[in-house]
Amino acid sequence: MMAQTDKNLPKLLIVEDDPGLQAQLKWAYEDFDVTVVGDRDSALAALRADEPGVVTLDLGLPPDPDGTSEGFAVLDAIMALKPDTKVIVASGHGARESALQAIQHGAYDFYQKPVDIEALGLIVRRALNLHRIEQENRQLAMRVGDDKTVLGRMITAAPEMVKVARTIERVAKTNVSVMLLGASGTGKELLAQGLHDASDRNNGAFVAINCAAIPENLLESELFGHEKGAFTGAVKMTEGKIEQAHGGTLFLDEVGDIPLPLQVKLLRFLQERTIERIGGRKAIAVDTRIVCATHQDLEAMIAAAQFREDLFYRLAEIVVKIPALAERAGDPVLLAKAFLKRFSQEMNPQVKGFAPDALAAIDGWGWPGNVRELENRVKRAVIMADSKLISAEDLDLEGAEDGTDDPLNLKSAREESDRKVIRHALSRAEGNISSTAKMLGISRPTLYDLLKQYDLQA
Repeated sequence: MMAQTDKNLPKLLIVEDDPGLQAQLKWAYEDFDVTVVGDRDSALAALRADEPGVVTLDLGLPPDPDGTSEGFAVLDAIMALKPDTKVIVASGHGARESALQAIQHGAYDFYQKPVDIEALGLIVRRALNLHRIEQENRQLAMRVGDDKTVLGRMITAAPEMVKVARTIERVAKTNVSVMLLGASGTGKELLAQGLHDASDRNNGAFVAINCAAIPENLLESELFGHEKGAFTGAVKMTEGKIEQAHGGTLFLDEVGDIPLPLQVKLLRFLQERTIERIGGRKAIAVDTRIVCATHQDLEAMIAAAQFREDLFYRLAEIVVKIPALAERAGDPVLLAKAFLKRFSQEMNPQVKGFAPDALAAIDGWGWPGNVRELENRVKRAVIMADSKLISAEDLDLEGAEDGTDDPLNLKSAREESDRKVIRHALSRAEGNISSTAKMLGISRPTLYDLLKQYDLQA
């Protein structure tokens, strides 16, 4: 098997002025593309040329002419030039004081001389893994923009909602009927639009209709269309929503409000893929995919003979349950910031963000109206705010508390608490790992361990 070329090896920069130690360190990292230098200028030149992910730096480099530490000068220069680089510093003198000072200057980790090659190797590889993870996160952020979006437009960082999005992405390429179940205001139409955009029908029309908002005597015409003269006022032939969505997707919101007689006609379309307009006698072939949504308990309606069971199974080939906003820890703040950015640009440019009490209130509120309630509160607060930062009072959320029930099992309670706090912190820090770790009072490696343990994403 051919050896891996240097261009494919991870890059490591060693800043060390001791020739013997230089050779020892370079020999120890045969699986790295290693560059060894002994002074600040060479280090910065190598940093610009190769952009290594990890640097080991000797703090005991000869001092500058003015007597200041050359090692700390190199560290400061590296952090100013490449702040994402993981710098591991070493010193043989005043180790504790040097370690604290180096971390304050932005170093990733510290080790004390004399060098233990094996121990240092573990630190270097851990730093490299962390650098790669952060690099991947930055690349992902560049692809999806400043907001954490799924399905092209839905903003979320909650695993529960990401799981919903992944399910929709998997079924989008098929032609199965999809039913979205969730409370009002949870984003069902946005998910339906995302499903359409991710499907092979995305060049066709996406047509949405709220079945609860149209009077019963007009709903049939809205869905199936009518011929000229079919009834009083029918002065011309009009295509229905099913026909308008030919080659695309029809979203039936609040499908539970369709009256029983019309359910029979809808079932016939799903079985035969043909429709007849009101007043017409010609069967019209229509290739339309149906996605529907409701907040009602359709199984209970079936038991009460208010909804046809055969229609339910035709519509619900795939059922996707959408969590309420209160079940998506971290998302309320994330969404609130997105709404604030949009509304402040449109209505009140002086508003720049949320005060700490507002962020705490957003986290603690139960959001019975889900995303729609959050959007309305932020919109009203932006319009009415007198200062640059929106307060809890502006949101009318003073004294908001989290009313969720805590589990009685101690291990489950700790895990649930950890997950919730970490997700809230990530949301407030907008995914920045360093800021999140600082907010939580833990180190970055510890935070990464917790993210992995709880299967959370930054």
